[in-house]
Formats: sequence, C-alpha cells, structure tokens
Amino acid sequence: MWADIWSFISAVPLWEVALILVAKVIEVAISTLRIIFIGKGLRKPGTMLALIEILLWVFIASRVITGMQDTPMKGIYYSIGFALGVYLGSILENRLAVGKVLIQAVIMKDEANTVINALREAGHGVTSIDAHGKYKEREVLMVFANRKNKQAILRLISENDDDALVVANEVSYLRGGFVSPWRKLAK
Repeated sequence: MWADIWSFISAVPLWEVALILVAKVIEVAISTLRIIFIGKGLRKPGTMLALIEILLWVFIASRVITGMQDTPMKGIYYSIGFALGVYLGSILENRLAVGKVLIQAVIMKDEANTVINALREAGHGVTSIDAHGKYKEREVLMVFANRKNKQAILRLISENDDDALVVANEVSYLRGGFVSPWRKLAK
C-alpha cells in the first residue's frame, strides 16, 4: 500500500515538480500584482505583467496538461503552486504598498496641536477642521499620504493621542493640495 502511494507521489520527477511549483507561484503572484496595478490605474506596468503572466501560464499549463492522465500529481502540484502564488502576491502587494491613503483622526480639541505638530514635523501635510462631538469640542485631522507611510502616520497619531478615533481609506484620485499635481492616481 505504501509503495503504491509513494509511486503515485513520485511519478513526477523532482525537477519537474520544482518547475511546476516555482513557475506557478511566480505566475499567480504576477497575476495578483497585475490586478492590483490595473485597479489603481497603473496601466503600463499592469500590461507588462499581463504579458509575463500569460507567457508563464501557457508554458506551465501545457506542461501540466501533457501527460496528466499518466501523472495526475502534476495537477496537484499545479494547484499547490496556485495557492502559494496567491499568498506570495498578497505579501508583495503589501510590501509595495502602491497608492495613496486618506487618514482621518478625530481628536479632542486640547490634544490637536500636539498631534498636528508631530505629523508636520515628520513631513506630512495636515488639514484640520473644527468639529463638535457629543460632549466636547473636537478637531478632525486629514492627512493624504503614500500608502507606504500609513503605519508610521498611525503610530504618530496613537503616540500623541491614544484616544483618537482614526479611519484610513484608500484614495483613487488626488489632485492639488500638498501633493504635487504629477502624482495623480487615476487617469
């Protein structure tokens, strides 16, 4: 019985398993990035990634389909490569952190200047608006920033006001203000 299981698993040469897994991981990671880039309006890099993605897909899929009846493990390795590629693609996307965010913080009026000064000293543009909470006067701070800087900004806000209500949203279009006009996100 164990011999049958082992012969089923080892029916595909190790080099071919590695080729299928690695190529599929790369292909799906590229696909994940392509979808994100296109969604953020980055058409040129998205198109280049699409070309690489489909080339890899054609060669890997044909390799798996050829001889699938004799070695069904190829399909399993292909599927594992797909799942790992999705995981790797999401990690890469988080590391690249493409795009802009709008971070809004609702802060007690007497804490606002401390937070505003900390953000400005760190090089971030801050817009503040007077607001009225249920019981006290508040200030709403708005910071538009690169997504790569999001965690640093959130950390600065929480270090200076633990009780701040903070919301972060991705921005699909941004023009003017503290950000240069050439940094538009959408065409």
